[in-house]
Amino acid sequence: MSSSAVIRDKTPILTAFLLPLLHAHAHAPADPTASSPPFFLGISGPQGSGKSTLVTALAAALRTYPHSLNVVVFSADDIYLTNADQVALRELYPDNKLVRHRGEPGTHDIELAKNVFRSLHDQRGTKVPSYDKSAFEGQGDRADEASWEAVDGPYDLVIFEGWCVGFRPLPDGVVEEAWNKGRTSGRGTLGRHSLEHLLFVNTKLKDYDTITDSLNALIHIDAEDISCVYDWRTQQEHDLISARGSGMTDDQVIEFVNGYMPAYELYIDNLRRGSFGAKGKQLRVVIGKDRNIVRIANL
Repeated sequence: MSSSAVIRDKTPILTAFLLPLLHAHAHAPADPTASSPPFFLGISGPQGSGKSTLVTALAAALRTYPHSLNVVVFSADDIYLTNADQVALRELYPDNKLVRHRGEPGTHDIELAKNVFRSLHDQRGTKVPSYDKSAFEGQGDRADEASWEAVDGPYDLVIFEGWCVGFRPLPDGVVEEAWNKGRTSGRGTLGRHSLEHLLFVNTKLKDYDTITDSLNALIHIDAEDISCVYDWRTQQEHDLISARGSGMTDDQVIEFVNGYMPAYELYIDNLRRGSFGAKGKQLRVVIGKDRNIVRIANL
């Protein structure tokens, strides 16, 4: 496909990639004494890129004829620490700007994620967490458990989406090298942080490998220019304020996105090269500022 090609409807492309993998999974040899686990699909993409809307469309397409699959959608946004735990983390590391608000690895409740993954894997009835991003003037808080969606198996497909899904930790030396380059060149955001704080996040990301290793395939919605996240996230916050009456100001959005940028700068190149896993199990979909597709790679 030409890099100048633009495709508006992404769902057929994603289903064409996913359906052969689902078919192979469904027909794989299984232990007759145990229930077959669902297929776990990760969808990664930067904030505001439209991945949540895309996930909704993909799930709807797969739930209807001729596929008629039992699909569960689960987001990394739904497993952020509670507001109280986030405040405690911020107070424990007051100098680390990377954990002042939700976002970077270390601000998710990984044990909660593991419990939900395990329950879905075992085909048990599960309550899927949810998060209220508008709470505490846009700082967010986990929704009351009574409001979580209750789902029942047997599940065919679990879609786990999030901005850092599929990110892998780096050797400390690689982080230090990237930090030195950023500090020397003045480009990017890495030089604005101490090496100690970047290594803190990198260490926390190691805990996420259990989740990444649980995925059967990954779709990576990638921004042609990662700086588009600032515009996308501002638009997203304006929509949230219109819908719920509260949210972050534009200046707060910039500060908020600044907190994510070091992770993009450190980890996204590996993901672009196909660091997720086995060949043929990762699809990279690159989009422009208008969110239309400009190129695709099956890695």
